Amino acid sequence: MDSLHDIYQARVASGALKSDDAQLAALPELERIRAELAQPVKRGFFRKAPEPPKGLYLWGGVGRGKSMLMDLFVDALDVPARRVHFHAFMQEIHTDMHRLRSDGVEDPIKPVAKAVSDAVRVLAFDEMQITDITDAMIVGRLFEQLFAAGCVVVTTSNRIPDDLYKDGLNRQLFVPFIGQLKEKMVVKELVSERDHRQDRLQGAQVYFTPADSNARKQIDVLWDELTHGLEEPLTLHVKGREVKLPRYHNGVARAPFYDLCGKMLGPGDYLKLAETVRVLMVEDIPQLGRSNFNEAKRFVTLVDALYEAGVCLIASAAAKPEMLYVEGSGSFEFERTASRLREMQSAEWGVRAFKK
Repeated sequence: MDSLHDIYQARVASGALKSDDAQLAALPELERIRAELAQPVKRGFFRKAPEPPKGLYLWGGVGRGKSMLMDLFVDALDVPARRVHFHAFMQEIHTDMHRLRSDGVEDPIKPVAKAVSDAVRVLAFDEMQITDITDAMIVGRLFEQLFAAGCVVVTTSNRIPDDLYKDGLNRQLFVPFIGQLKEKMVVKELVSERDHRQDRLQGAQVYFTPADSNARKQIDVLWDELTHGLEEPLTLHVKGREVKLPRYHNGVARAPFYDLCGKMLGPGDYLKLAETVRVLMVEDIPQLGRSNFNEAKRFVTLVDALYEAGVCLIASAAAKPEMLYVEGSGSFEFERTASRLREMQSAEWGVRAFKK
């Protein structure tokens, strides 16, 4: 079978990828894992199962190609593997634990971990980050079970392991998990000055009006280029509330206007969203005015949060920014929002957003 280096170079030659020295430097670690897992396992009654290869913790700035390398790696595996966003995986774990507790199981972590390890040999996570105390309190025991069962974990992250759950409540209880990661995984930084999503959006139209089928088609093209067609729902937890993003992958989120502004969301929710994503696609922004005053106010708050965080906004709307809110209370204040929306369409904004 071709090595990951060969597969990568073939994609560069075809024009599907641009060669990147930092990505090339990360390939040997992924190839090490792939090659070891590809070796046949010699079985016998008295033969001890071989130690699984060390996993990989690949960290670095957003848009550097970590997720693309993960896709390359998982596609080349010949063993059962699961590719999943870390946050979505932990939500599944909590759901399964809650179900088992309801059935009278006192300690559900072991059976939950066994179900995972029985199904796969490799867990490939996107964006390992720990911000929730409920996650922080169980990951140590959960991963101890997964590692003991021979699961190989490969993950991407924007943070070095020592910064996971930084300043979190009762962090001292979480610290041993960091030690587990360093013992069972090779930690490698992906150092690159290039954000490849910036390349894809350089000079691209990012604001479409009217919000019709043509706008949707053009946003579909950008979505596919930024996510490679991969997506999953993502739920953000904000002070006991849930903010649900129906479509998400690798820092890029997509949602209809009313999912974000038609619900009872506030500044804290939008700040959390702006901290989580680097690109947000908001579709079907309607004409704003007296009839949807509350939605308009939330939209203003959302744009302010995205602007201050330097998030790249891609949108489809009923009108150009200056004509979105032309009558009713708040139309004068909306002039600042219109100005920000206009600035966020510029090439200079794209450069700023991806350097944040």
